[in-house]
Amino acid sequence: MNSAYLDRVVLALLFFVSFEIFAQQQDYIIGRLLDSRSNEPVVFANIRIKDRALGVITNVDGSFRIPLKYREYGNIIEISSMGYETKEIPITDFSESELNVLRINPAVFGLDEAVVKAKGRKKRNLNAEQIVQRAIEAIPRNFPSNYFSSIGYYRDYQLNDDQQYVNLNEAILEVFDQGFDQLDDATSETSLFHFGLNDNFEQDSLARASYDYGSLRKIIKKAHLDAYGGNEFRILRIHDAIRNYNVGSYDFIGTLKTDFIENHFFLRSSDTSIDTEEIYTIKFWVFYPNYRANGTIYISKLDFAIHKLEYTMYDEKKRNKTGKMNKHGNKQKVIFDITTDYRRLQNKMYLNYISFYNSFILNIPPVFKVEYITIDLSQNCYVVEYNGIPDAKQSVHLPNYKVEFKKKRVKLKRAERRKNKIYLFPKTEKVKVMAMTGEIAKAEKKGADLNDLFSIKVSNVRDTLGNLVNKWTQRDYNQFREFFVQRVRLGQTAPEDSLFMNKRKPIFEDQPITRPDNVEDYWMNTPLKKADK
Repeated sequence: MNSAYLDRVVLALLFFVSFEIFAQQQDYIIGRLLDSRSNEPVVFANIRIKDRALGVITNVDGSFRIPLKYREYGNIIEISSMGYETKEIPITDFSESELNVLRINPAVFGLDEAVVKAKGRKKRNLNAEQIVQRAIEAIPRNFPSNYFSSIGYYRDYQLNDDQQYVNLNEAILEVFDQGFDQLDDATSETSLFHFGLNDNFEQDSLARASYDYGSLRKIIKKAHLDAYGGNEFRILRIHDAIRNYNVGSYDFIGTLKTDFIENHFFLRSSDTSIDTEEIYTIKFWVFYPNYRANGTIYISKLDFAIHKLEYTMYDEKKRNKTGKMNKHGNKQKVIFDITTDYRRLQNKMYLNYISFYNSFILNIPPVFKVEYITIDLSQNCYVVEYNGIPDAKQSVHLPNYKVEFKKKRVKLKRAERRKNKIYLFPKTEKVKVMAMTGEIAKAEKKGADLNDLFSIKVSNVRDTLGNLVNKWTQRDYNQFREFFVQRVRLGQTAPEDSLFMNKRKPIFEDQPITRPDNVEDYWMNTPLKKADK
């Protein structure tokens, strides 16, 4: 065991964290942000390099990375998150060799009256639904209608049953947006600065495959997600209901402009804040026989700008595996969950991050299966051929085979095993057996469908490794797609001579790469890898 490994183990023990710090940690300051009261991770908080308009968003474990070069510049790190007090820390206070554990304090707000004073009119109170209506009507005013670009860190990955990262893809990219009065999917373009598969994490080719509702190999139960050419980043963008407020988005949100209020019930909750700006907190929900959806929308008291939209759809008929209450006070299984967060820049709202995950089911083909069913004319018997070696006793147990000829059961007198083949001998007169096998042989020679004429069903047979014949297995995964903006460039148009990402093919398949001179200003906020247990 080398000393580098021992150093990492000792470090993990000293700081009571179950993470493996990557070998390249010397290039980054690595930290973790916690709630000062609950000691729980603060998820999707903003970690910004003050006055440089650069930064990252904390991961689901509260972790983050900042390139070490910013410590050399002596910058200030600004930490902010919805519902917390903003905090500033000199980057020189951060350790280069250890995990930096930071804590921020929750902000406390009550439920204030929503009072609006129109010019020349008396004050009047607004209820939750009216606040949301004002916010939707204000989208053209509060969100950009001019060209801009967003540069940031994108990733897609899966979490398996053990909550391990699988198939982690990462990119630094720039989205050129023509403004909210243009259709995003039709007019926006994306340049890839860097993209790659992170092979430090587990790879699973079956989980990586596209959704397949034909064979049912990979599906989202009770929901349908278009493949969009297998481009996960495009799928993510389409599910930003705020950016796509005047076109259809996702279930029950529908078109935010026309359907959102009609489809949900609303209730005001305790006010909160972000960067000293006071925010209305509006809870909303909808119930159907097979589904329920809960969410929260955060709206500025200043100008009704939408800062954040959280939305979760649940399977009303299925419980989650943990048996614990989720954030909305129920135990239902999540179908999908979307969080979209916007930040103010020069009086307009620009995307800060978007995270979209859905659960999916992977149906795994049988390991041990019947490969062929044929007849042996020389012995007047049926032959079942497996793709592996079957158990010696189970494979010759006659009740495990149901043979039918012209929809009538054929009784068997014995079975013989020869390696991976089982020979089944009918319990009938030889003349009838010969006539039966002869008719089957003729039909087979003509290329006819034998299912109506002859069939053999096999059950309760295992191979020598214990795999049950023809047994499909099922795995549950969560699929994540996330984009965290590190810089917004106002007035930036898409270069005419640039090659852009093909939206109709997977982001990791032969896409053009553009590397600007300042590409090193942006970095991967790769999640910390959980140590093996």
